[in-house]
Amino acid sequence: MTPDLPPGRGCPTAYRYAPRVFDRAPDLEAGTLYVVGGLYGNVEALAEIGAMAAREPDPVTLAFNGDFHWFDVDAGDFLRISEEALRHAAIRGNVETEIAGEDSGAGCGCAYPADVSDDDVSRSNAMLVRLRDTARGFPALRERLGRLPMHLVARVGEARVGIVHGDASSLAGWGFAQDALDDPGHRRWIESAFRDARVDVFASSHTCLPATRAFELAHGRGVVANNGAAGMPNFAGERCGLVTRISTRPAREAVYGTRVAGVFVDTIAVRYDAAAWQARFLASWPEGSPAHRSYFRRIAQGPGFARTRALPVAA
Repeated sequence: MTPDLPPGRGCPTAYRYAPRVFDRAPDLEAGTLYVVGGLYGNVEALAEIGAMAAREPDPVTLAFNGDFHWFDVDAGDFLRISEEALRHAAIRGNVETEIAGEDSGAGCGCAYPADVSDDDVSRSNAMLVRLRDTARGFPALRERLGRLPMHLVARVGEARVGIVHGDASSLAGWGFAQDALDDPGHRRWIESAFRDARVDVFASSHTCLPATRAFELAHGRGVVANNGAAGMPNFAGERCGLVTRISTRPAREAVYGTRVAGVFVDTIAVRYDAAAWQARFLASWPEGSPAHRSYFRRIAQGPGFARTRALPVAA
């Protein structure tokens, strides 16, 4: 645990790894890969992602890159989300890591930065406690969640993809957040991460807001694709989730995208049944509950985040 930081703020040392861990043989190969980050227990989004994959002309490989649980404190929802995610390639996010054990020192494990309020951190810690209580009813699933890896390497066409929850060196890292990606002072770290990992794409989530950035590096082009959230709205006034689609074929309908190493890196919309999801959320998290206070406005109206801030730019 990071010294002197309260639960929810610090990053446990067990969350950390070196970018060199990605310099290995791929764990999976695909022609089309959906990286599903931040499903957050949204059963309606899960169903829509399955339907989207079925509509593709070629087979789709799904990889859940953490925090597929969060709002799903209902036992039936928790079971459905767990079983579906574990049928596919999956890594654990901070949520899965923390509900798999009983150590409460890291709180929710989010490692929230300073610009997130203490009240939001406290509410996230409380949500984690409640979700952990649900998980205790499924000891076998809980054990499987705890054994999930923190990262995967995929090959799509000729492109190598590092699948992470946070960033290139931590399960709960914020190095792939939109503001960090656009910070000139962060550029050296990004360059070293791509160099050591020997990947063309990092596909991430965790920060809960999307951004895709292409970097022209000394050894070639590198792309960071952070999908934000598959199970929550990502843009002001819009009520759909987002998934990162990496493929040898272009997406039929992309919100935005770029190319690297001969593949298309697209962000595609998850147009789940928003009314049904809102009703499901309210059944578990009514007005006054921690999740309602932190998330309901976003679920109903979208976050205060403009789509233009996520669009690919070359750096």
